Amino acid sequence: MRNPPKRPGEYPDREIDCQKAMEPSFQAIVDCMLEAGWARGEIMRSLRRLISADNMTQKENAKVEAQLAIARAMSRAGRPL
Repeated sequence: MRNPPKRPGEYPDREIDCQKAMEPSFQAIVDCMLEAGWARGEIMRSLRRLISADNMTQKENAKVEAQLAIARAMSRAGRPL
């Protein structure tokens, strides 16, 4: 079960609420990986790497979106790329 934010928009402790909402799923992932034979340290390092990879992907996607927006604006203005 996923718990949504207590209310829309920013509010104090929103990130804590998010952590609490994710905790059961996080524990389920860790438990599943432990049962499969992975060590806790391997699991935690892998999770950190996945988070880092996702952050890099988000940054690269934002760059591409910005480049596309510039190209579309230039095209609308009749300027060559």
